[in-house]
Amino acid sequence: MSSTLKQLGLCVASALLAVITYASFGGRPADGSASPAAKLASYRLQTIALPGDGPVSPAMLYPNFVNAAAAVTPAVVNIKSLSGGGIQDIWSRERRIDASSGSGVIISADGLIVTNNHVIADGTDIEVTLDDRREYEAEVIGRDPSTDLALLKIDAENLPFVSFGDSDSLFVGEWVLAVGNPFELRSTVTAGIVSAKGRSIDILDDSYSIESFIQTDAAVNPGNSGGALVNTRGQLMGINTAIITRSGRYEGYSFAVPSSLAAKVVGDLIEFGAVQHALLGIELVDVTNSLAEDLGLATADGVYVRKVAPLSGAAEAGLQAGDVIVRIEESVIRSVPALKETIGRFRPGATIRLGYMRDGRLSTVRVTLKDAIDLASNAGNKYQALLRELGFELRDLNAEEIAKLPSEGVKVVSIYLGSRIDRTRMDPEYIITKVNRQRVRSLAEFAKVVEGTHVGEEVMLEGYYANFNGEYYYAFKR
Repeated sequence: MSSTLKQLGLCVASALLAVITYASFGGRPADGSASPAAKLASYRLQTIALPGDGPVSPAMLYPNFVNAAAAVTPAVVNIKSLSGGGIQDIWSRERRIDASSGSGVIISADGLIVTNNHVIADGTDIEVTLDDRREYEAEVIGRDPSTDLALLKIDAENLPFVSFGDSDSLFVGEWVLAVGNPFELRSTVTAGIVSAKGRSIDILDDSYSIESFIQTDAAVNPGNSGGALVNTRGQLMGINTAIITRSGRYEGYSFAVPSSLAAKVVGDLIEFGAVQHALLGIELVDVTNSLAEDLGLATADGVYVRKVAPLSGAAEAGLQAGDVIVRIEESVIRSVPALKETIGRFRPGATIRLGYMRDGRLSTVRVTLKDAIDLASNAGNKYQALLRELGFELRDLNAEEIAKLPSEGVKVVSIYLGSRIDRTRMDPEYIITKVNRQRVRSLAEFAKVVEGTHVGEEVMLEGYYANFNGEYYYAFKR
């Protein structure tokens, strides 16, 4: 077998040598016809007509990833999230333990880096290593569990960075590159195509989670989280976030937060330190074939309005249970994830144009989006100044949460970076049950107790996290 393979290899090599020699001398057959090399050159200059498209050169059929990889790789970093483990070394200093690691993307020359929230969530210190091996301590500018994104800053200048592209312009079947640091393999580039858009895989456990991922078949593994998904022009199309796997490694399905949503989140974190959640104030479900038949719809596209919250922007605009939303601004809405992604790009107070079907007729209405505080209770605006003073957003628990959770309280929606609440190390999703030992079951009760304290007086909060056992206590000065 070995001898046969060697002979075959020699034959192939000899044949190639003959072709190369013939081509290099510009050989031409005696009958005057074009040489094989000339025919090959002629073929490369031809164009191929594809169905439904204009002429395409053969070079366009085989995309070149070299330029995109060269441009993006220097702007993708390795991130280590470290936490103090309480272990003492010989110098009596606290030894830091790796909590997690992943990737990040430099998005400005002065050191802004976007990554996944889950990459840095469990750490107290963040280490960033650039492609050229320079190391920096990073500051957390802000985090958003609802999209699993976080924004970091390192003290550096003149850094290579990746520019945001328009993820809405991506087509299913388009080539994309994933750039990151899987398994500590620095600066790894893989390629694939966009497999689907607007995909939800139910991995984000947050009241306002937005899952509308770009699905690709580019190889993504542990360590790629927070890295770049780019098109063949090197524009940032998404932040690689998750995979579906049984083995713990890549099995053909990878998911990225689209850049159009990431750009809005980054803008909010820079300006406010927290994401401004714009809400329609409705409960939605996807339209199924059977539901489309019942409603007399031509297709199963759109989202069905199951319930409209009182005093919400949707209610004020006249939307009703039973309506089917099919368009927001210029975006066609075909699913709940697509609607959430589209709304997630706006801030509270924005007015959007919304198209919906009712009784077989298409109507258009303008809706002013509100925030979580506005929808928390009928008197949401009354407490907004107090909550902004303290530095967080709260809302009442809904009926489903009250039935499921161990006790009633007020839920923390988001926390403003640098606020007095942020300094307590509280996390979103905390449920406050007592203020200064007084039981609180609503936002109104919370505000009443806090407003009864004096400036400079300590306020003690008691409560719990739904996913953890035990009570947690936080204190701050009014």
